[in-house]
Amino acid sequence: MSDKKVLIVDDEPDICQLIGMTAQKAGIPFITATSFSEAKDALTEDLALCLCDIRLPDGSGMDLIPLAVAQNVPIAIITAHGNVNSAVQALKLGAFDFLSKPLDNQQLSALLNSALALPENAPPSMPLLLGTSEPMRQLKGLIAKVARSQAPVHVSGPSGAGKECVAKTIHALSSRSKGPFVPINCGAIPAPLIESELFGHKKGSFTGAHEDKVGLFEQAVGGTLFLDEVGDLPLEMQVKLLRAIQEKKIRPVGSSTEIPINVRFISATAQNLSEMVNNQTFREDLYYRINVIECRVPALSDHKEDIPSLVSHILKQQERRPPLSLNSAAHQALLNYAFPGNIRELENILERAATLAEGPSITVSDLQLPTPHDDTTISLDDKIDALEKQAIFDAIVQANGNKKKAAELLGIPYRSLRYRLSKIQDEDTNQ
Repeated sequence: MSDKKVLIVDDEPDICQLIGMTAQKAGIPFITATSFSEAKDALTEDLALCLCDIRLPDGSGMDLIPLAVAQNVPIAIITAHGNVNSAVQALKLGAFDFLSKPLDNQQLSALLNSALALPENAPPSMPLLLGTSEPMRQLKGLIAKVARSQAPVHVSGPSGAGKECVAKTIHALSSRSKGPFVPINCGAIPAPLIESELFGHKKGSFTGAHEDKVGLFEQAVGGTLFLDEVGDLPLEMQVKLLRAIQEKKIRPVGSSTEIPINVRFISATAQNLSEMVNNQTFREDLYYRINVIECRVPALSDHKEDIPSLVSHILKQQERRPPLSLNSAAHQALLNYAFPGNIRELENILERAATLAEGPSITVSDLQLPTPHDDTTISLDDKIDALEKQAIFDAIVQANGNKKKAAELLGIPYRSLRYRLSKIQDEDTNQ
């Protein structure tokens, strides 16, 4: 049995006792309060969770949220069925989660278990997120806060900035860390298959459904479902996703019954969802439902002071002993580069450079950074040379640094490849 208690706040004693019975089955002692003033005084107890109705005889349960947060007590709000706006407002104020009346015992048990599984207030470790710049410090601070909630989180930011790393970190720091983290790229699934992939299907529900299939929502039960590129969902699927998030239930394709789901939702996109809402390509109600808390991931160009630590980490992952390093010119070249592809582009650049490097250090030539040109001043010969150069380096990377195999992939003699590489190196040296 837990040493901590659950505080149940409701002006109806029967509801307090009903919730208390569920808490006792989970091995958690409970105390009750029937008014705002009683609940406020009870927050000084050693609490695992506070469950509070919105309507109280002497105040609103919403006003108890900041008081509970200040006492480091997770608080879940009980709302009238379908009152989604109140639930969203509660989550924005810092509520741990919400439950709709009539209360579902299965969802209540899952909420209690999640609250008990919250980690203590030790400084969180975020090994997936490197960097000590101010933008990264702010991002890590926000992640540490939202990880203690069950609220839906939307991770925004440019492509390649590390949105999935943020989602994985939130999951790892949450009470769901022992549960599954299930990522799905919404733009990579053909439209006719999206509903079946997310919700599952029953045997015979459509042509080709030869057996029952468990959808990704069910696979993520007890953990986190990461909806990447959520802006790519078709409008008809957005309606069904909205209902699943609001009701915490899904209906597999071909099934006549709904399945309760205990899942935390994290979404991400590089698109501007508010602009999509204005263009009526993304539902406004779904936008506000998934965007309860927003984590904005900065572009790499906004925290270039973190590049050295990122480079060191990425190079340590390469199969080179001792690990490669950058010479001073290559280091400066990376700091001067704009990185339109962000951290993903940095990883690709360093992976290619590690393959091409001949010595213990990576040079500017090894990096093969794109150089900006004015198209009106580039000759046809220059364009052909650039295409040839890129094809050669792509072949070398594909051949894992084996230049003889790269020559075979290019369909040219090995001697010819050596000559072209020597010519490229001379040109880079003279630039």
